[in-house]
Amino acid sequence: MAADAIVSTLLENLAAIALDEIDKEVRCIINVRREVENISSNFRAIQAVLEDAERQQVEKQKASIRDWLDKLKQISFDIENALDEWSTAISKSKLEKEELKVCSFIPSPSFCFNRGKLLHRTAYKIQELNERLDNIAKERERYGFKELNVEKPKREETTSLVNVEEICGRLKDEERIVNMLLNEGRTEELGSGLHMISIVGTGGIGKTTLAQLAFNNEKVKSHFVEKIWVCVSDPFDEMLIAKVILKSVCPVGDKDAVEKLDRLEDALQRLKNSIEGKKFLLVLDDVWTEQYGKWDQLKHSLSHGCPGSKILVTTRKENVAITMGCNTIFPMEQLSEEEGWSLFSRIAFFGRSNKDCEDLEEVGKKIARKCKGLPLALKTIGGLMRLKKTVKEWQIVLDSEIWELEVAEEGLFHPLMFSYYDLSSQLRQCFLYCAIFPKDHVIEKNKLIKLWMAHGFLKGTQHQDVEMVGEDYFNDLAMRSFFHDFEKDENGGIVKCKMHDIVHDFARFLTRGDCLTVERSGIEGFSFNGRARHVMLINTKSSAFSNHIYTTENLHTLLIDQTKNGWNPCYHDLVKLFDKLKCVRTLRCGFPQIVKYPKQIGKLMHLRHLDLSNNRQLEELPEAVCDLYNLLILDISGCWRLKSLPYRMGNLINLWHLRNKETYSVSFMPKMEKLTCLRTLSLFLIQGDGKGAALSDLGELNHLRGKLEINGLGNVRDEWEAKKAQLQNKEGLTSLSLMFGPTDRSQVSETSILVLKALTPPSYLERLEIWGFTNPTMWVWPSWIVSLAKLKNLELSYCDNVEHLPPLGKLPSLESLRLNWLKKVKKVGVEFLGIETSLFPCSWSVVAFPNLKSLEFLFMEEWEQWDYGIRGEEDLTIMPHLSSLTIYDCRELKALPDYILQNATLQSLNITRSPMISNCSKEGTSLSLSLSLLYVINMLNFFLVSNRL
Repeated sequence: MAADAIVSTLLENLAAIALDEIDKEVRCIINVRREVENISSNFRAIQAVLEDAERQQVEKQKASIRDWLDKLKQISFDIENALDEWSTAISKSKLEKEELKVCSFIPSPSFCFNRGKLLHRTAYKIQELNERLDNIAKERERYGFKELNVEKPKREETTSLVNVEEICGRLKDEERIVNMLLNEGRTEELGSGLHMISIVGTGGIGKTTLAQLAFNNEKVKSHFVEKIWVCVSDPFDEMLIAKVILKSVCPVGDKDAVEKLDRLEDALQRLKNSIEGKKFLLVLDDVWTEQYGKWDQLKHSLSHGCPGSKILVTTRKENVAITMGCNTIFPMEQLSEEEGWSLFSRIAFFGRSNKDCEDLEEVGKKIARKCKGLPLALKTIGGLMRLKKTVKEWQIVLDSEIWELEVAEEGLFHPLMFSYYDLSSQLRQCFLYCAIFPKDHVIEKNKLIKLWMAHGFLKGTQHQDVEMVGEDYFNDLAMRSFFHDFEKDENGGIVKCKMHDIVHDFARFLTRGDCLTVERSGIEGFSFNGRARHVMLINTKSSAFSNHIYTTENLHTLLIDQTKNGWNPCYHDLVKLFDKLKCVRTLRCGFPQIVKYPKQIGKLMHLRHLDLSNNRQLEELPEAVCDLYNLLILDISGCWRLKSLPYRMGNLINLWHLRNKETYSVSFMPKMEKLTCLRTLSLFLIQGDGKGAALSDLGELNHLRGKLEINGLGNVRDEWEAKKAQLQNKEGLTSLSLMFGPTDRSQVSETSILVLKALTPPSYLERLEIWGFTNPTMWVWPSWIVSLAKLKNLELSYCDNVEHLPPLGKLPSLESLRLNWLKKVKKVGVEFLGIETSLFPCSWSVVAFPNLKSLEFLFMEEWEQWDYGIRGEEDLTIMPHLSSLTIYDCRELKALPDYILQNATLQSLNITRSPMISNCSKEGTSLSLSLSLLYVINMLNFFLVSNRL
């Protein structure tokens, strides 16, 4: 990982270390405060030259510098571990003292001795590490590193000149950009004739080439009076840009006067006068700055051109396009496989005979495919292959990682270095960590953020917790084109992504063995180099590989994804593994055959993220898990056979995420009320024996967010338990499942009513499920159910005794409604729509279900009637956005209401196993819809009038 990022994080940790809690006896032996201050001083001196050191390592390939940086990283990790041990000992001591106070116990001499012994040992370790750091700090002087403000690598200046014959596969892109430039439609910048288009994409994808093609297009040449090309790069120099533009548009005799301009105000005024009334095209190539103030003054002068003037921007960062106010963002895509082969073969096969080309074509296509459509990679690797004569030489290149090739650094990775150096030290660390994943791996955003969090890459602020910072970091990297191939949610937020193979190779190049991925095919003959910090194993078969794990004590990440056919260690293998993993922060043990984990897992003091998910045979978590004081994330989701959580769960006071979805066999969830830092609790189980968790345990867990399922509500004894849960205070919850379920207690209906009334959800809830609720015949639903103004999805299922539906038509945001197994409901009428005549004067305009799009009625066995009564001539609108209706196994329903039969927005109608239904309402209205999908089965009296089917 990047040394500068590691040192930055360590300095923050040094500033936060608890020195005031040091015992007197430790102070007497060693002055820990002085040692920590010396460490900080040394690291600050080293940090000043780190950027230059890392650049020299990459650009000059000096082995001695690389060795020095390796030693620096090693000592940084060792110091980080020592500080972590110190802070953990202090914090655990304070926690244990508080517990003893509560219990009115006096600490035993052995307790004090053990704590003091640990602090002594850690204090001496800090002293030894400081001596090592002194030596490393002295070594830096012989390399002559420069302090701070190191000159950034010089970017090559681009021009508008292009050889069209050398370009492959950009014809359609050129046409699209040219059409945008020639378009004289209404500009979106009111009061301005200026329209801005931005080409966005990763380094080497061809942004400049596309801009050159458009700039030199004959239609474009004849369309604009002035055409100006400016290579902007970094830093963004307003004066320099203004002068370049002026020299392009002013008479030749005025160029000397332009050069002598030394005040920005004079230059901008002259620029305004020079382009006023002229239709111009300005290309700003390779823009990096996100500072609006840098661009705003220049933009104001340029806005005085003739309407129809255009500015074409190329940038790697989408934020630049947004900051500059671009009207259109054009994302660059990779070349197709066919286009990539055309470009690659043109370069690699230059000067070869037809026979040579035929011999090399098969392996050549495979090499070109590895470039994944990135023009820079195709040209760089193609140029390398021009020098390779034989099939064997080509095969060697095919079998190599791209980052290992000699041409990769200068020809391929050099442009990516600019993007990398533009990142903060924290962002560099986050980006480089992604090298742990295999190529083409689907990266889940939320899981990645949790991995960053576990390693301390994210630092919260007064207004943002660490995961919000992680969200910003992820979006920043995505905006800078480090990620691509996005999968988004319904709100447009990124959920999953990938890294382009070349970007992945670049990350591997920079980490140089720190991050390793080992898949099944690469297991034999593999060995660690001793430098690995982050390792991912995927379906490894050979148990011999475990020997390498056991000898690697410096691992900070170990992600093991195994299937039942992969390596499945025995209990004693795990004992040995946990004894060795002294430094691990993130551990994923995906062993599907493990029944029990050994107590040695509790020795992993530094562990922040423990993932035991989908261990289908796991029955028990060792009590030692509760010794993991620093644990932030515990994932046991999908552990179907897990019977209970450890008794001392309350010790995990730093736990943020307990992912326990699909752990329905758990009968014991003790001390949950102490986990007040929890953000995620997937499943909360309430047992009927009184020994498990109580609903009131949720009372203080007000940081919960996302989705929560509460199961076993039928076992809650009274409404006060429900009130103490204080669901209304958990404003971060967006999805809530209330599962009443089976119970053996009598008179459950009356109790369940009171419980449901008391479970007032938070006002921002977007999804609600109520399952297994039973109630007396004549009962009113709780009023809160129609006060959830943000609710989008609602499901009522298996509510056996419910006869009447709540007035759900009042929910303003409801988009999806599922009613499932409501056996006693016979009529769906005016109460369902929430439009009772007594509530609204006839003159009012009323909309029921104003945003409902999907409606499902399933297994409604006694449902006979569906109407909405008579309300007179007032303005009434029902389900104006309904697009999908499903009726399944509603055997007694006889007719559809008019507001369904005449609904113009309905696109899909699915009626199955509902034989009594006809297409006519009781008023005789026929079905007349514009359907794109009609699915009808087991019907007796149904016909359709439609203009689309």
